Amino acid sequence: MKRKETYLLVAFGVALYAGLMNLDKVWGALGWLGSLLTPILAGLLAAFVLSVPMNGFEKLLRRWLPKAKQALLDGLSLGLTLLVIAAVLALALRLAVPELARSLGSIASEVRTRWPQWARKLSDLGLDTGAVTDWFAANDWRTLLEKALTGAGSLIGGIVTVASSTVSVAVNAAFALVIMFYVLLGKRDLGRQCRKLLYAALRETAADRICAVAALTHDTYARFLSGQCVEVVILGSLIFAAFSVFRIPYAALTAVLTAVLAFIPYVGAFSSCAIGALLTLLAEPEKTILCIIVYQAVQFVENQFIYPHVVGGSVGLAPVWTLVAALLGGQLFGLVGIIFFIPLTAVIYQLIGQGTNRRLAAKDRSTADGGKPAPEDPPQETE
Repeated sequence: MKRKETYLLVAFGVALYAGLMNLDKVWGALGWLGSLLTPILAGLLAAFVLSVPMNGFEKLLRRWLPKAKQALLDGLSLGLTLLVIAAVLALALRLAVPELARSLGSIASEVRTRWPQWARKLSDLGLDTGAVTDWFAANDWRTLLEKALTGAGSLIGGIVTVASSTVSVAVNAAFALVIMFYVLLGKRDLGRQCRKLLYAALRETAADRICAVAALTHDTYARFLSGQCVEVVILGSLIFAAFSVFRIPYAALTAVLTAVLAFIPYVGAFSSCAIGALLTLLAEPEKTILCIIVYQAVQFVENQFIYPHVVGGSVGLAPVWTLVAALLGGQLFGLVGIIFFIPLTAVIYQLIGQGTNRRLAAKDRSTADGGKPAPEDPPQETE
């Protein structure tokens, strides 16, 4: 046995040395493997996300159709999940697109009408706006078109590159969707197969522990998703109410953008603030500062008092740990880290808590028995 371990250690050392001496090839191989596994990982991630509402619909359908087959329940729950997602997206577009089209249609006229006033204010501040004013006055669209046509040849290569990358993304997305559907419709068979492989490869205690961690992760993410949906509705409603009270323009559009971008914790809502401030600047410039102040006030209240309790409470994290998780996730993994680091931190927090409680309980039993291991309970006599 020791000889086998020695051989394995030597082989690992040789492989590590070869990898360090050929880092460029190793990184190239890892990049190729990552591009190969991208649709698979994307499909598995989408299936993991959609499994949460799908399980909720399945429980509801089981009450209404107690004698239905499991395959029928799986198909109906997946169909209802996709239908609800499509309805939510359609509602968001129905609320946002007309307002956005109206605002974009008025931007050009607003800028053209108010530019002399803005130019005078900028000139009072010592900024030269003569070139921009002359451009607005001339409005030489023919020259712009000729310049665009002159540079059309150089754009063809870029267009071809973008088109090829778009086709690649579309193919990967199609494969990811197929994998997602197969995983969601066959999740029970896949679960049984994974458990069989797990218990066949590992000891029973280790396999039990891995299954418990997987169940805890899924349950924590389900509670995080529900809490995030509640927080999105609350924040969008607060923004709409505050903008309506202070008569800030584009209240509905800003509220919808805030709700959509708020799925990115602590960060997405600030980007919608910039959009709202820009729209207000174009429509009613005198209310731009008021827009920023009102938005930041609502955002502060929501971030400090609502979000940590709604989302943090749903995953079992204290408000301070929710803030720390979002900050660390953003620093390490960007937007994806901000979204998924809160439930991941909640899982780690609960696992550490469980391990700590077990060790403290073992120490208490050892202290109570005078430092000796606790004796086993005698067997119970059966009648």
